[in-house]
Amino acid sequence: MTDTDKKPWHGILVATSLQFDADGEIDFGAYKDNVAWLKEQGLDGVAPNGSLGEYQSLSWEERDKVVQTAVEAGGDDFVVMPGVGAYSGRESKRHAQVAKDLGAKAVMGLPPNAYRADERSILEHFELVASAGLPVTAYNNPIDTKVDLTPPLLAKLYGEGFIVGVKEFSGDVRRCYEISELAPGLDLMIGTDDTVLEVGIAGAKGWVAGYPQVFPQACIELFRASIARDVEKALPLYRQLHPVLRWDSKTEFIQAIKLGQDMIGRNGGGCRPPRQPLTAEQEKVVREATQAVIDAGLK
Repeated sequence: MTDTDKKPWHGILVATSLQFDADGEIDFGAYKDNVAWLKEQGLDGVAPNGSLGEYQSLSWEERDKVVQTAVEAGGDDFVVMPGVGAYSGRESKRHAQVAKDLGAKAVMGLPPNAYRADERSILEHFELVASAGLPVTAYNNPIDTKVDLTPPLLAKLYGEGFIVGVKEFSGDVRRCYEISELAPGLDLMIGTDDTVLEVGIAGAKGWVAGYPQVFPQACIELFRASIARDVEKALPLYRQLHPVLRWDSKTEFIQAIKLGQDMIGRNGGGCRPPRQPLTAEQEKVVREATQAVIDAGLK
């Protein structure tokens, strides 16, 4: 992929965690520092206000300021692709418009998920988001949202011009091939950190990723080897990282990644209620897995 072929949603876009102070208020200084550090590490951009950013617990004003902070920290040559997930299409369109006004280069949209939306609802929802004027990458997470953006439905959304890519979080790698057959121009993005190699080989253009906040250089190396289909290079690194990467697909992924940030000397911190700290048993597993990667010299 040449630089001229690269779109804003290509490469590694970090689904950033969000830092809070002791009172549970957003620490925008710490968040800005985290985004700037990710840019220094060579990542391609960030995707704030996603699930890892605990968007469900933020007010509209907080979400706006998170996007503004990311744009200011990254500068013109760093992609900001905010999540615009919301219960209603009007809300999602509003978040997309604000993102555009603040200088974001694309947005990432969940389907409507207040209920099990049907195809008509999903099409109208993404039409509303796209009408804000920024490129839209769909976020398919049927595990948490209970709304499944199947390959045929993604092909319809793409055919209508509502989306340009999809963050595939179903975990079913077989879908990647069906998506490319039904919508050859729709860009596939790795959505689960523990399927990087498989989805990379299947033709991914990007990775909306959580664990580069903990091991940025190792994740960059793994992504590049995976999309180059260099299995000989990617597989040993993938095996080393997989005990931590698999936490991205668990309910406690936010807490696990934030613990990893704390362990490497970055600021992860706690979560907003109702999210609770890891149990003692969970923390032990995450700590041991993370420490093993640190001890192996990966950064």
